[in-house]
Amino acid sequence: MTAERPWSVTVRVDDVPESGRRVSLEASAETRAALAAPAGVDAIERLTATFDLKRRGRDGLHVAGHVTATVRQTCVVSLEPLVNAIDEPVDVEFAPPRQDEARSDEIELDAAAGELEPLTGNTVDLGLLATEFLILGIDPYPRKADAAFAPPPSGDPAGHPFAALAVLGKKGTVKK
Repeated sequence: MTAERPWSVTVRVDDVPESGRRVSLEASAETRAALAAPAGVDAIERLTATFDLKRRGRDGLHVAGHVTATVRQTCVVSLEPLVNAIDEPVDVEFAPPRQDEARSDEIELDAAAGELEPLTGNTVDLGLLATEFLILGIDPYPRKADAAFAPPPSGDPAGHPFAALAVLGKKGTVKK
């Protein structure tokens, strides 16, 4: 575990048999604590990931599965704590860069080919992948079901943002 990668579980493509491999991960309390701040939550109470790995050709890898978690956040309306469940599906293809892509600074997008993640060093970091999908699943504006925003009562009409314009209108200095 490092500061840049609090959850790192690497798998070599060569270690995945042709029949595939299932990998189940569960983050330790120390890892969950290290991920909470970068994920923008108060705490991560539970974090697991299950991946099915399948070889794609000689050098590629298909990773499918789910990342599930329970996170504690603060309601953006009431500022009270709340707990959210996360269940993010994962479906990613990893492939080494083609020789012409490795030399070129330009990127060509081929919609038919689908989105491929670069595979470097013949390894995939499943902990990092799980972290990315965890962060994607977190609600950036968590709100309790019964929370409703009510503006503070304004008893002083002079405190209204447009009070100065209303005074000008009454004096006849504003043309209508």
